[in-house]
Amino acid sequence: MTDHNTTDTHDAPTTSGESGISRRGLLKALVSIPFFGAFFYSFFKKKAVDDARRTAIMEELGVGERGPAIIPEMISRPPGERLRVGIIGFGGEGESLIRNAGFAHPDWVEQAREDAARDPRNKNLEVYLSQRDLNIAITAVCDVFDVRAERAIAASQVAVRSGGGPAMPAAKRYRRYGDLIASGDCDAVIIATPDHWHSRMTIEAVRAGLHVYCEKCLTRTEEEAHAVYDAVTNSDVVFQLGHQNRQSEAHMKAREVIEAGILGPITLVEGTTNRNTPWGAWVWDIHEEGNPDTIDWDQFQGPAPNKVPFNLERFFRWRCWYDYGTGLSGDLLSHEYDAVNQILQMGIPKSAVASGGLYYFKDGRDVPDVFQSVYEYPDRDLTFVYSATLASGMHRGLKFMGHDAWMQVGGTLTVSAEHDSTRYEEKIDSGIIDPARPMFTYQPGFRGIDAVTSATAEYFASRGLLYTYRGGRRVSAYHLLIDEWLDVIRNGGVTSCNIERAFEEAITCHMATRSYLEGRKVEWDPVRRRIV
Repeated sequence: MTDHNTTDTHDAPTTSGESGISRRGLLKALVSIPFFGAFFYSFFKKKAVDDARRTAIMEELGVGERGPAIIPEMISRPPGERLRVGIIGFGGEGESLIRNAGFAHPDWVEQAREDAARDPRNKNLEVYLSQRDLNIAITAVCDVFDVRAERAIAASQVAVRSGGGPAMPAAKRYRRYGDLIASGDCDAVIIATPDHWHSRMTIEAVRAGLHVYCEKCLTRTEEEAHAVYDAVTNSDVVFQLGHQNRQSEAHMKAREVIEAGILGPITLVEGTTNRNTPWGAWVWDIHEEGNPDTIDWDQFQGPAPNKVPFNLERFFRWRCWYDYGTGLSGDLLSHEYDAVNQILQMGIPKSAVASGGLYYFKDGRDVPDVFQSVYEYPDRDLTFVYSATLASGMHRGLKFMGHDAWMQVGGTLTVSAEHDSTRYEEKIDSGIIDPARPMFTYQPGFRGIDAVTSATAEYFASRGLLYTYRGGRRVSAYHLLIDEWLDVIRNGGVTSCNIERAFEEAITCHMATRSYLEGRKVEWDPVRRRIV
């Protein structure tokens, strides 16, 4: 019996051998029309040339058979037994970490709903809800600011959970971190305090047998870095440093490019940070409820080398002072260095020379707002240069400069041939490779590395992406790094930013800070394991 409401298949395009007009027949018909004929002839001729170029480039690079560029889920097994996690420090970074572990504050959930309703392209809530339920409970919180401690408690029992996880009982507040560590309420702790507290908290947690996720920079000083390293390496705890870019798909693909030798000998790497807003220069909001009654100022100062009277600016904008942080070195250089270390696996440099100054933000801070450091790796025939300004937003990016090609890494990855490349000389001379355009690009979440042969493709390749991806699905890199830490706790293995990588990051950053403060070149003594 015929259903007359169903479209007749003879009306649809068909393949060769079927009745009706085929796709090839349609193209022939279009080509027969003068205007469309010229257009389609030119289009398909150019496409054929571009396809040939792409094939030749991929064969030259040896990446044509590498399969889809999508990186699958790194952890496929479901979370094991529930772990009890404590959070020490619930400022902006601490709240972000807990949210990406599956515990968003109710106010954030409501705001995310409103944002999505206004703009369907806003996927913050969708990404949060689609994250895996990591099977943890936030059982203990500690913050010296009452308002933040109360927010942490509210987040710990939120009903709207990632992966549909159930609501949990409210976390218990501890006013002193030592009491939280000694409470027996936790299996692991996340430390998201100012840098000057990292070493003491980490060491005490390790001694209590608690696994540790600590935000970067690892420590405020070199001496503290040695103490943390010794404590962790002489224990059975699982340690993770909070460099979420370790989960970036673009960084993982960049490592593959290096291993394939596509760039040729690399002699110079340049990492940069440019910002041009007060917020980007750590002029963060001062909470209206911040006062001596709601903030435990003495506990906040703790091990800071210089004690001062109660000061709201120093509490809420602590990164502006060396008493509590490590300035551009430990905050932003650390990201660039860790990315380069992940991609090149180069370790601690032989020497460092740093310079800079307070050129724009003359607001009482003592950390520079313009800063640069030159690191030498003579055993690798390599120099790594870092440069930053907090008074210009011009994008410069992270670049790896090789004899045969150079690579820019960010939300996307782009590789371009050098005009005077030895390896690609013939293909450049023959016009197969155009040094004015990337040889290929990688965009996380898309179906493969692709050769760029048109201006349109080049434009889309330059667009950065807000999140990283797994299995083609957008996901927070914070979530992935915490997930990895928890998986190693449960099942064994090694974290991607373990104590070895954390120590390399800390020493490299401290070398730049020492050079700047002392006005001299400093070196790393690998035998004594000291900055000299």
